Amino acid sequence: MDWWWARQLREKGIDGLIHDQDEIVSRAQLLAAGWSQAQIDRPLRNRRWRTVHPGVYVAHTGPVGYSERLLAALLYAGPDAAWSHYTAAEQLGLLKPDRDRQVYVTIPEHRKVRRRSGLIVCRDAHWAGRLAAVAPPRRTPADAVLDIVGIAPSLDSAAAVIAEACQSGRVGADDILSALADRPRLRHRGGLRPIIADVVAGSHSLLEIRYLRDVERRHGLPRGQRQRGVDGTITDVYYAGFGLNVELDGRLHLIPHQRWRDLERDNRATLRTESTLRYGWFDVTNRPCDAAVQVLRVLRRTNPSLTATPCSPACPITDHRNLSVG
Repeated sequence: MDWWWARQLREKGIDGLIHDQDEIVSRAQLLAAGWSQAQIDRPLRNRRWRTVHPGVYVAHTGPVGYSERLLAALLYAGPDAAWSHYTAAEQLGLLKPDRDRQVYVTIPEHRKVRRRSGLIVCRDAHWAGRLAAVAPPRRTPADAVLDIVGIAPSLDSAAAVIAEACQSGRVGADDILSALADRPRLRHRGGLRPIIADVVAGSHSLLEIRYLRDVERRHGLPRGQRQRGVDGTITDVYYAGFGLNVELDGRLHLIPHQRWRDLERDNRATLRTESTLRYGWFDVTNRPCDAAVQVLRVLRRTNPSLTATPCSPACPITDHRNLSVG
């Protein structure tokens, strides 16, 4: 396989290539440009260049930045290597960049590359079929997501990645499901389809997925409308016909403008004569039954005969017939 940078080298020359690569250059690139080993050794010996990985150099004396580390890792891994996992997802705009993460690259199954500090090298028998048509090489969006799912410590972690990636608008649930069909041994595979279905239904975060599953669905509550746009704002869950909004806050808003944004959204709901219940991560994950009871009480203001289903013998919603509607 030819190097992905070969055409760029022909068109721009080695100086242009080094410039475009943020001063990262490999020995293979220099040799392809006609440099001798003595020419390569000279700037290294004079300390104008430094070695990042064996055979990969930075052509300046300052700190090696994040984007430089990514490219250096890819050049070190060889011509048939591609960014994968979190690295590919970040470069594809699926996830927010995290400069503290290690760099992930994937190579064909038959190759071996020695691991380096800050670099994780994975191998894949289906390497070629999972490449995006872009340079530098990286996995397709769907395969980058499933790469992460395969190393996720829990199903919740996998769900969070899928939700964030789909919310970016750069990968669709259908794409992930299609790629999933080619990974029969993927970790967490059995639990992914309902999670993806919840994302399709409009859940944009792990907290929204957990609310749908643990509060709404497990207690047989009516299904709310996800991501309703009204009065220039978006409500997380809206129960049409009941005048109830449920807002889900994944973190405490300590930033003033975020707090005022939430207050304004709640005030607008009040002006529309709608009620608002607001839950955080602890409420949904540790007290889902209590949240379900509260939601049911508000819904029964409109429909006093509305019933729900206890999720266990100890579930407080068991006594839903005696719940006050006030």
